[in-house]
Amino acid sequence: MQLRSILHAHRSFSTGDLMVGLGLAALLYLGIQLSTGAPDRFAGPEVNLSPAALPYYALRSLSRMAAAYLLSLSFSLVYGYVAAKNRRAQTILLPLLDILQSIPILSFMPVVVLALVSFLPRGLGVELGSILLIFTSQAWNLTFAFYHGLIIVPKEMREAASIFRLNWWLQFKALEVPFATIGLVWNSMMSWAGGWFFLMAAEQFTLGDKDFRLLGLGSYLKTAAEQGNISALIWGLGAMVAVILLLDQFVWQPILAWADKFKLQTVSASEPPRSWVLDVLSRSWLVERFHAKAIAPLGEAIDRRLVGMVNEGSSSVRRRRGSILGAISTILLIALLAAVIYGGTRAVSLMTTLGWREWLEILSGAVATWLRVLVALFLALAWTLPLGVAIGTNQRLANRVMPVVQVVASVPATALFPILLWLLINVAGGLNFASILLMLLGTQWYLLFNIIAGSMAIPQDLRYTTDNLAIQGWERWRSFTLPALFPYLITGMITATGGAWNASVVSEYVRFATKTESTLGLGSLISQATADANFALLLASTLTMVGIVVVVNRLLWRRLYNLAEERFRWD
Repeated sequence: MQLRSILHAHRSFSTGDLMVGLGLAALLYLGIQLSTGAPDRFAGPEVNLSPAALPYYALRSLSRMAAAYLLSLSFSLVYGYVAAKNRRAQTILLPLLDILQSIPILSFMPVVVLALVSFLPRGLGVELGSILLIFTSQAWNLTFAFYHGLIIVPKEMREAASIFRLNWWLQFKALEVPFATIGLVWNSMMSWAGGWFFLMAAEQFTLGDKDFRLLGLGSYLKTAAEQGNISALIWGLGAMVAVILLLDQFVWQPILAWADKFKLQTVSASEPPRSWVLDVLSRSWLVERFHAKAIAPLGEAIDRRLVGMVNEGSSSVRRRRGSILGAISTILLIALLAAVIYGGTRAVSLMTTLGWREWLEILSGAVATWLRVLVALFLALAWTLPLGVAIGTNQRLANRVMPVVQVVASVPATALFPILLWLLINVAGGLNFASILLMLLGTQWYLLFNIIAGSMAIPQDLRYTTDNLAIQGWERWRSFTLPALFPYLITGMITATGGAWNASVVSEYVRFATKTESTLGLGSLISQATADANFALLLASTLTMVGIVVVVNRLLWRRLYNLAEERFRWD
């Protein structure tokens, strides 16, 4: 099938897209209304910039990141599974996922934090809001990765599962999750890097007179940057790098070594990934007994329960249960549609208060940000593609380079940006050039990690075959490497584009040492509207950004996903 026919075969925009858009507008409008119930003034605890406070702050931030990651992983497994398995649900879930990954984190903040503070104790509301905001920086690329893993499972493997009569749970456990594991692991590392990137925004932000602040590494770094305290900034970055190195040795390297067994190959690699932590755990008697007495029985109990649920009750009982659930679903759907239509119309009414000057500023800002996003994406692709393939196909190189990549990817560019801005503000281009640099720092890792995952997932026997056929140079890239990487490359470019739009919010509007620098852009408008509590401008700017990302995803990336599903899979 030709590329052109694939692109034209893709479905057009539907009522599902319209309802999802109205639902987003209604959600943002709800957050604006809830802000009236929040305290008029709100200020969190003072941030202590002494280095002695850093261990406690690191522990607080790490606990938020871990809670957000567990929530993200659970969400991704459920959401990605339903989107891949149910074509009717897919018409809503995929447009919704496009929208969710394109909403800037600063636009989530008023909705989430003000809503929670309105009906929960202040400290608990802000804490949960911070976790949910970190979740928004971690979940979407995990979900895309798992969805991508499900749609490219080889057909012969699904046929084998059908022959063995595996039900949905056993297929999920024994086939689908293992096949998607490598992509999930690498995107999990990317999710943690994304969480560190937005930690400063999630632990401390202002909305008008309200200052929502939590103790942690993010608020420590942001306070140091705003006060121009270079010494504290260096201490904070040092503490963050130490945490990242510990996580790499004790969490990610063992998981990478463990996940190597899920590669689709008939020949073992000459140098499989190793981890001294995994070696120690695999030889531990306590770990072995814990697995035998706790983990294995729990897994067997879950298997028995979920397998039994399929055959529980007679057909008439199942039909009656299905009719009851269908009636409840219909009632909930009608109520949801009514709320969406009401909230959407109210949101549109709020945006009509903006004048033509504001709309012209939004349009020109959208064009400026879109150009910066394109430049950042092409710059990222230019260096991540060759390096990612080199790392993914050379385990010795991966062992040397990956710890460095982990650290560099996880260090939040938002903490370094004030210093970079101070160095570049007088250079030709000023903040325009600096904002592209920050977008690049926040975008390139989505591409690099997905390219590495795709390269490592290539079966070793196919690599040996291409070596034996002496296929080298551009011909190897054209006929083997790029087709093998194509699904992972599309996943990386989708999430990288969304990450670049998100990064525009912090790259086009910067505060450092009581000074504020801004440039023309949609991200700058969102930051200014958040700081000034200008909800009409915030809503209009956010919906404009979401609309652009969704249109590009639908017209380009989603069609390329279909191409990946049709042609570039291991069948």
